[in-house]
Amino acid sequence: CTKCAQLHKCIWWFTENVKTGTCLPLWLMFHCLVFQYEMYTIERNAERTASAGRLLYDMFVNFPDQPVVWREINVITSALRNDSQDKQTQFLRGLFETLPGRVQCEMLLKATEQCFNTLERAEMLLLLLRRFPETVVQHGVGLGETLLEAENIEDQESPVNCFRKLFVCDVLPLIINNPDVRLPASLLYKYLNKAAEFYINYVTRSTQMENQYQGSQDTSDLMSPSKRSSQKYVIEGLTEKSSQITDPWERLFKILSVVGMRCEWQMDKGRRSFGDILHRMKDLCRYISNFDNEAHAKYKNQVVYSTMLVFFKNAFQYVSSIQASLFQGPNAPNQVPLVLLEDVSSIYGDTDIDRSKHIHKKRKLAEGREKTMSSDDEDPSGKGRSRHITINKTDLANSVEVLESFKLARESWELLYSLESLDKEFTRICLSWKTDTWLWLRIFLTDMIIYQGQYKKAVTSLHHLAALQGSHSQQQITGQGSLLENQRALIQLATCHFALGEYRLTCEKVLDLMCYMVLPIQEGGKTQEEQPKVKSKFRKGSDLKLWPCTSKAIMPYCLHLLLACFKLRAFTDNRDDMALGHVIVLLQHEWPKGENLFLKAINKICQQGNFQYENFFNYVTNIDMLEEFAYLRTQEGGKIHLELLPNQGMLIKTSSPPMGLLQQEFIPVLQPSIQTADRHHTVTRGITKGVKEDFRLAMERQVSRCGENLMVVLHRFCINEKILLLQTLA
Repeated sequence: CTKCAQLHKCIWWFTENVKTGTCLPLWLMFHCLVFQYEMYTIERNAERTASAGRLLYDMFVNFPDQPVVWREINVITSALRNDSQDKQTQFLRGLFETLPGRVQCEMLLKATEQCFNTLERAEMLLLLLRRFPETVVQHGVGLGETLLEAENIEDQESPVNCFRKLFVCDVLPLIINNPDVRLPASLLYKYLNKAAEFYINYVTRSTQMENQYQGSQDTSDLMSPSKRSSQKYVIEGLTEKSSQITDPWERLFKILSVVGMRCEWQMDKGRRSFGDILHRMKDLCRYISNFDNEAHAKYKNQVVYSTMLVFFKNAFQYVSSIQASLFQGPNAPNQVPLVLLEDVSSIYGDTDIDRSKHIHKKRKLAEGREKTMSSDDEDPSGKGRSRHITINKTDLANSVEVLESFKLARESWELLYSLESLDKEFTRICLSWKTDTWLWLRIFLTDMIIYQGQYKKAVTSLHHLAALQGSHSQQQITGQGSLLENQRALIQLATCHFALGEYRLTCEKVLDLMCYMVLPIQEGGKTQEEQPKVKSKFRKGSDLKLWPCTSKAIMPYCLHLLLACFKLRAFTDNRDDMALGHVIVLLQHEWPKGENLFLKAINKICQQGNFQYENFFNYVTNIDMLEEFAYLRTQEGGKIHLELLPNQGMLIKTSSPPMGLLQQEFIPVLQPSIQTADRHHTVTRGITKGVKEDFRLAMERQVSRCGENLMVVLHRFCINEKILLLQTLA
């Protein structure tokens, strides 16, 4: 058209005069700019990339300081930094690509100078460094230091922030992979430290940070511990795309490798496993003291950083497998947490019974059964043996890998504290990173201390864990089973106090735990079928086991601990009917596993000639036990004097202490028995022959309770008799 032709002619005339150095009036320059910009607008709106690019180039060269030109350039550079894939953004990127490389570089540099926001300026410079690697030498280190300085000025609470992310993930690789950038070793170690702190905190961020998720997600997008980077997590100040980091551990170990080469460490060619790296560091430690000061410092840093990263990686792998909820979002698939505990499955092993007295038909049947104690149980000492951790495969599919991670992390920790120089440097790093506030790390350290058998130290660690877990659980989204899961410290305190021989404290922790139990709906007496059954080649007394942190698994374990505590008191030379009665109640669990121990209790009662336990009819519902006690009253059974009836003259108390969480659940179960007890007692009181008749009727009524849910009965026993149980162990 005529207007376009005139514009082209005007622009050509203006450009030629500029080239020859002819001084033009300002009004004429202004009109040429207007004409040129109008022509550019026409071409841009028509999405003619090549012609619009030429016009933009002319405007940038001829009018480099004009606001209208820079407004357009800012629109284009924003499109370059934008994650959007819409048509307009793609056109603007294509337009920029048509410009000569020299102009692109100059344009980005000038655009950077006009940015007053640190984050925006850094992103603009990153565009320049990525497109023009030769500029890294001049601008790379300066940009990195600017970002680290901005992080300090902004007083960021977490190392996972926009400034650190840009430095570690975007700027640092450009710097250390450019051979022309010369950096002193001290600066390389500083950068490695910053990178390690960022990546470890990014990978191990807890669910309290997941409120920064954007939009709903399908559970397939949410993580397994090894693919946590797939989560749509957004770092404040960055876009969703910029916040995503794929393979963070891989990136971190790559930085470690590059820094090692630049610092002239003793490096191995090719990729090596974590076990190989750790073995290499152990070898290096053997002769590290032979080096001079400079070499000693260099190899000390190699051992510390290499071993430290192996430690954190494997400790995280272990914890993320046994308590994945720490790292998963609220929409993640439910995974049962696991807790490391002493194996007390050998509590039924004490079966030395004097069978020369009081042989009942039930006992004759028991003689034909296999003894429950294995040859391993008879080993007089397990000291010096390696401790073995067992896991039920149904609870943890990748159990071999998880236990290997635990082993590598444990050995790494031991190596880091094997020499004073390593200890000092690692401690300094941990203090600066505030690792004592990391809940996930405290979980690992506690398990490691328990594994080492340092129970007093473990108790201290568990109190620290309880404090961390308390603050964390307040921010955690409560889900099914989370109530018990948050009592990890309480569960492990019970097992540690037991290992220390502190049985009253063990009992106290166990009874506190009972308030958090949510009983499974199942028939009484069948719980043992659901428990893990893993055979160990080591002595059971020295074994540990990873138990599911659920009421279904933990309550039986708690009952084992109680039985172990009271068994020691019940079978001493001193008479203690109360402890013996508690043992008999607890032996109902997993019946008939404890049958031989029950028969030992019966023999003790026979030797005493009498037995008093007024809670008997409240909690003993096992038919075999009832038959045994009924037999004790007969002439053939020895006419043992038994005081089993409550002082109130009732079999089941109509008003009992508070029943905890399950009070309402117990009422419908017990009500028929309460009614039956009251009716029978009223009918028979005036016409029976005293206590003998009461005992006979009590036994008859007790038989009718044999179908009750045994776990409910035992739970009520722990809740209602808490004071009595603790007094028995005082």
